[in-house]
Amino acid sequence: MCQYSALHGVPNDWHMVHLGSRAVGGAGLVIAEATAVTAEGRISPGDLGIWNDQQVKAFQAITSFIAEQGSVPGIQLAHAGRKASTAPPWKGGRPVKISDGGWQPVAPTAVSFDDEYPSPRELSQSEIAEHVSKFAEAALRSLDAGFKVIELHMAHGYLMHEFLSPLTNKRTDEYGGSLEGRAAVSASRRKSSERCLAVGASVVRSDISDGLGGGRMGFGTVREVCEMATRPRHRSDRLLQWRTCPARESPVAPGYQVPFAATIRRESTCPPELSA
Repeated sequence: MCQYSALHGVPNDWHMVHLGSRAVGGAGLVIAEATAVTAEGRISPGDLGIWNDQQVKAFQAITSFIAEQGSVPGIQLAHAGRKASTAPPWKGGRPVKISDGGWQPVAPTAVSFDDEYPSPRELSQSEIAEHVSKFAEAALRSLDAGFKVIELHMAHGYLMHEFLSPLTNKRTDEYGGSLEGRAAVSASRRKSSERCLAVGASVVRSDISDGLGGGRMGFGTVREVCEMATRPRHRSDRLLQWRTCPARESPVAPGYQVPFAATIRRESTCPPELSA
């Protein structure tokens, strides 16, 4: 969970205690919070980052301690996209103005998260390529920092999910439109990360539903999710989570995600133990 306790993305004693205590408690795998691949990709100014060597060095003591306790250190790489530049929950969690230390978010399309969020700047094609490289660089830095598992955050309406969802990706170029176009960033990311994936384990945290439009799925349809989980060029060990948009119509009750998991297990090659 996000701790909102870093300064310039650098982990500190708080993160050592927070993550280290999980390892001491017997957890087999300890994954650091959503860790931004760029400064503008942070959810809040207090988020962790791994875009420079200072952050890598600070993480090394933490990953070493986790490993000494018999646990596996993991990291979640993220970019908040249009949901970036917000205050921590105890300060309201709403967008932080540029005049107060915030920044303008970026996204596949210049559509804000809700009426209180600023309009994000639409990424150019060259900037998209730069962001793909930033994810690959962050993955390599993660290995240098001592992490053994890398989880890519493609859920919860953050940047990678925004590209995949037709609700947030309105582009008409090669990065929009069909599933192939919307998933182009995901495919490029995997290709650029092949060297680090050969060294460490990779998990993708990806949404299956936005809960809008009478059950409309985040990737367009649940069939698209199955197709994504099946295609070799997109495959990693894949976890399916929740949502892009602020409102939702799908009911939330015990077991409400079970039908989604059953469909993924039945109609894709996603490993059954990772399909829920």
